[in-house]
Amino acid sequence: MKKVFLAAAIAASSLTFAQQFGIKGGMNVSSLSKDSNLSDQSSKIGFNAGVFLNAPLSSDFSIQPEVIYNDLGSKVDRTSTVGGNNYTASYSRNLGYISVPVMFQYNATPQFYLEAGPQMGFLVNAEDKYKSSTNGNTNNSTIVPLNKDNFNNFDFGVGIGAGYYFTPQLGITARYVAGVTDILKNNNGDSVKNNAFQVGLAYKFGK
Repeated sequence: MKKVFLAAAIAASSLTFAQQFGIKGGMNVSSLSKDSNLSDQSSKIGFNAGVFLNAPLSSDFSIQPEVIYNDLGSKVDRTSTVGGNNYTASYSRNLGYISVPVMFQYNATPQFYLEAGPQMGFLVNAEDKYKSSTNGNTNNSTIVPLNKDNFNNFDFGVGIGAGYYFTPQLGITARYVAGVTDILKNNNGDSVKNNAFQVGLAYKFGK
């Protein structure tokens, strides 16, 4: 029995030692599903940045909780040509979340992994941005803060992705997160959800 406890203690200590802290950041390509207010919406370019802790569960599997700031939302661009002039009006909904993904990773090779897991998000910022231009010159740019009471503060999604480490410390990551919960409290029957494709770089400290 003592040998069992000793082996368990050694295994636990080795996992603790193997844990690696890291930072990551990159680009989001996000959209909102079924928003009747944005019938001609398209994807919006944003960013993500944060920290993670990678903890091995075995030689092939690990768990990676993260704390990430995610810039999500959607965008609408409208263009017209009148009298030889090109007019452009763009409207973007910018939603900022503190996201907490918990990814379960399968290490197919020492460098390459596949991952899947839940993501919880907490809304910290909501605003609309309007911009108009003529022949590429900006005429007007306005940011309008939104009432966060109209939004659900908690957002839940499911992510799948992959990553490749060029070195033991530096790697590239890709992930798609599909929203499960509605982001709006009163949405007139629509179910508006966050969706985002993320790509970026990750850096692990230590060996």
